[in-house]
Amino acid sequence: MSYTHLFFLYNLVMEYRFEGLNSEDIKKIIGVNDSNINLLEDLYGCGIVYRDNYFKLLCDDEQIFYKFSKHMDYIISHCKENIIDYDFIKQSFININNDTQNNMNFHNEVISNMANGKPIKCKTSNQYKFIQEAKNNDLIFAIGPAGTGKTFLAVTLAINALRKAEVHKIVITRPAVEAGESLGYLPGDLKEKIDPYLMPIYDALDAILGSEQKDKYIEKGIIEVMPLAYMRGRTLNESFIILDEAQNTTDKQMLMFLTRLGFNSKMIVNGDITQIDLNISKNNSGLISAMNRLKGVDNIGIVEFNGNDVVRNPLVQTIIEKFRV
Repeated sequence: MSYTHLFFLYNLVMEYRFEGLNSEDIKKIIGVNDSNINLLEDLYGCGIVYRDNYFKLLCDDEQIFYKFSKHMDYIISHCKENIIDYDFIKQSFININNDTQNNMNFHNEVISNMANGKPIKCKTSNQYKFIQEAKNNDLIFAIGPAGTGKTFLAVTLAINALRKAEVHKIVITRPAVEAGESLGYLPGDLKEKIDPYLMPIYDALDAILGSEQKDKYIEKGIIEVMPLAYMRGRTLNESFIILDEAQNTTDKQMLMFLTRLGFNSKMIVNGDITQIDLNISKNNSGLISAMNRLKGVDNIGIVEFNGNDVVRNPLVQTIIEKFRV
């Protein structure tokens, strides 16, 4: 994409001028009801005015202006291939201000496609790191708060591996631990009893495969979704294995799970150490214990997400920050 821009600094008013953008590109950059401009004002702490072919920053800090210019260069150069939304603007702002330019182009890499044909792309640099770690290691630990895409990306990678015939089975499990409240005895058969615990996993499978394809794979046993207790005694070869909500495992459960890894298999362990629902201390979580013991071991990757990686409603990030101890 070809475009040019010029910087103008006079009377403490700073202007970023650009050319070569059509009206649709400009609408994407500005956002609905100026939503992207409002976000940029919050990020840079100053007023921003848009006119025909320039942005005017109402501030007297040259460093802010140069960072804003660098940021706009990136946004403009990617506006045709990407949705310019809250996640895109916020993450590119974080990367620019943290000088993590080496991973900036992750927005362009398509990981897979959803059932409706919409491409799945990384939205943050840590999501991109997670994808790279999964490519290069057989066992990956991913920890971080809710909304960072851990489960969704793990399921996406598992389905990709299945489609490419790299594995012949997907096994997804989690401990059947209630989130701080007792639900009593649930009615129905085994599937009906455990399904409420596994809804986030089914949601991800539905989004990527579609409900009909998901049901077909589950019926044929190509995809298995089960509580952690039913993993005991198995050895899983040529499988993609995902443990979700791993913060709610004990030390013994985690050891049992990790030793299910067979030949030509890959394993992803996800969890949020701030949401331990077991009646144990934080340090006794099987997830924390395993990470401490296995850190630095070859063929094991560890990715730590944080509040900046939250890709849900922007309010979720604020809530997580306010509740952080």
